[in-house]
Amino acid sequence: MYPENTPHVPVQRAVEVHHPTPFPPAVAVPAPIVAVQPGSVPAVASVVLPDGRIVTGYAVDHTQHTPATTVPAVSRTAVNVALGGVGFLAVCGGLLLLTSFIAALTAFITQLITLAAVVFGGWIAVQIFTGTSDRGGTTVNIRKAVIKRNHFHQ
Repeated sequence: MYPENTPHVPVQRAVEVHHPTPFPPAVAVPAPIVAVQPGSVPAVASVVLPDGRIVTGYAVDHTQHTPATTVPAVSRTAVNVALGGVGFLAVCGGLLLLTSFIAALTAFITQLITLAAVVFGGWIAVQIFTGTSDRGGTTVNIRKAVIKRNHFHQ
C-alpha cells in the first residue's frame, strides 16, 4: 500500500508549549475568638458531702434545648412512591410467574389427556382387532334355551 523506497521530507510544524499557571496559595485567616460573658454572675454554691467535705462551685442551670425537628434526607412521599414501585414490580413478577405456572399446568393437563386418549384408544383397538373366540363370558345358545321365570335353562 505504501511504497518502501519513496523519498519524502519530514514536515516542519510550529509547536506551541503551554505552561500551567499555578494558583496562589489560599491564606487561611483564623476566625476571631469572641468571649461570651454570662448575663449575670452566678451565685457560688457550697455542698456538704456525707463524709464532711465541702465542695464549693458555681451552680450552673442547664438550659433544656428543644429538639429541632429533623428533616429526613428523603421526603416521605418519595419513600412511599419508591416502595409502591417496588411493590408493583414484585406483583408484576409474581403475576409473570403465575401466568408461566398456569401455562405449564395447562400443557401438562393437555399431555395427560392426550396420553389417556392414546392408551384408551389402543385398548379399544386391541379389543376390536384381536380374533380370540374366548371372550371370558358365558355363551348361551338362545335357540336351545328354555325361558322359565326369567331364567335360562338348557
